[in-house]
Formats: sequence, C-alpha cells, structure tokens
Amino acid sequence: VQLQASGGGLVQAGGSVRLSCAASGRTSSSLTMGWFRQSPGKEREFVAGISRTGSDTNYADFVKGRFTISRDSAMNTVYLQMNSLKAEDTAVYYCAAASNWFAQIYEYWGQGTLVTVSS
Repeated sequence: VQLQASGGGLVQAGGSVRLSCAASGRTSSSLTMGWFRQSPGKEREFVAGISRTGSDTNYADFVKGRFTISRDSAMNTVYLQMNSLKAEDTAVYYCAAASNWFAQIYEYWGQGTLVTVSS
C-alpha cells in the first residue's frame, strides 16, 4: 500500500485547509485510514481515524469540532478538513493505514505534508 499526502501549506490562524491522502495498492480500499501529526520537538500524535466504509470516525480531543475526516472510497482518497486553525496545529501531517478499525495499529505511512499556521 502506498500513501501520498498533499494539501499542506501556510495558513493564517482561524483559517482552513484540506489535506488529501491518495492510497494505492491492491487492498487500499479495505483499510482503516488515519491522520497523525508531529510538531517540532514533540512525538507524533493521533489526529483522526475513519473506518473502511466511512461509517465510523474518531478524533483526538484537541481537534474535535474543528477537524473532519472523510473518505471517497471510489477514489481511494481520504481527506482531513481542518477549520479554525490555531498556531499549535502547526505540524507535519501524516496519513496512515491500518488493517483493522478496532485495533487501529497503523502499518502503512505516507511521507507527510507540512501545515504552518501563522498567528
């Protein structure tokens, strides 16, 4: 499975950006997908996840109500809509894939896309 993230850039605080993750590979449409982020000097942290069918989602507390994860199964693409951005959302955002929604052990990783929020 190959994952290609895109959509990062520079945005002002309070603004919005949408990240995309294109998945390819024989089983990509059957995978749970997620977004993680890593800020300078911090460990990588979970942001949001979505099940294979899109019927289940979960979010880190610090993004609830601001970020929305979705997927277009026909396009094998997962999105992260990020609204009301804060300076502390500045990070490299990674998309990842897991074989199982309940375990959410992410086995496949994309290369990351940088989001910089200016205050």
